[in-house]
Amino acid sequence: MSENQNLLAEQRRALILDEVRRRGGVRVNELTRKLGVSDMTVRRDLDALARQGVVEKVHGGAVPLVEASTHEPGFEAKSGLELTAKEDIARVAAELVAPGTAIALSGGTTTYALAHQLLDVRAVSGYSLWGGGADVFPGAQRLSGQRQGAATVVLTGGVRTPSDSLVGPVADQAIAALHFDVLFLGVHGISVEAGLSTPNLAEAETNRRLVQSARRVVVVADHTKWGTVGLSSFAALDQVDTLVTDAGLPAEARAEVSEHLRRLVVAGEPEDGTDI
Repeated sequence: MSENQNLLAEQRRALILDEVRRRGGVRVNELTRKLGVSDMTVRRDLDALARQGVVEKVHGGAVPLVEASTHEPGFEAKSGLELTAKEDIARVAAELVAPGTAIALSGGTTTYALAHQLLDVRAVSGYSLWGGGADVFPGAQRLSGQRQGAATVVLTGGVRTPSDSLVGPVADQAIAALHFDVLFLGVHGISVEAGLSTPNLAEAETNRRLVQSARRVVVVADHTKWGTVGLSSFAALDQVDTLVTDAGLPAEARAEVSEHLRRLVVAGEPEDGTDI
């Protein structure tokens, strides 16, 4: 990578984070040469990543922050991570939706991005939102007076988690009475051994109910979620129909996913398949 002065800060920080995770640590002088920017710019980027809780600054560079399986970053902290990947994933996931689909959205930053995309999917007659991002849908309600078959929003109630999900007995009871065509599920972590996992026990139970209530399960997760394991598993990989991710997912991870899931969709890459 030669001269990259024109890289957006978000793109530059994503590159730095990938380098830290891949190599187990980086030095400032290495990053300045690789990215073609000043020491001061790299140090500001490392400061920003440290504030987001994804790296730990050390003398002369940074190393990955090793998180406990119970660590649950807040919605705001996660909102600044992998923004481009989340937007790409959201656009592709929205394109999978067929007319008349009853949709469930879990909480999380990727599903929040998807909610915005679904506002533009005119063919959708309804979707049910159980998690965070309810503020996206007042626009959908205004549109409902302008066109037939506009989106219907159903909130399950419950207690909000740090990731802005609605969980607990109230949410679980509401979900048990519903039947979804497709569940779009954001995750804290995904792996072959642990399946889908979260650091929040109440969220794990609510997610189990969602998976049970859905005819098809679509996980929307950027590549950094692969290999992450939270405290509680709530679904095995073979319970997932489709994973929508970004091009950063390594080849070996793609091979493992393909062995367990029916369908892998990588944003920005051609893929054969039909709408959900």
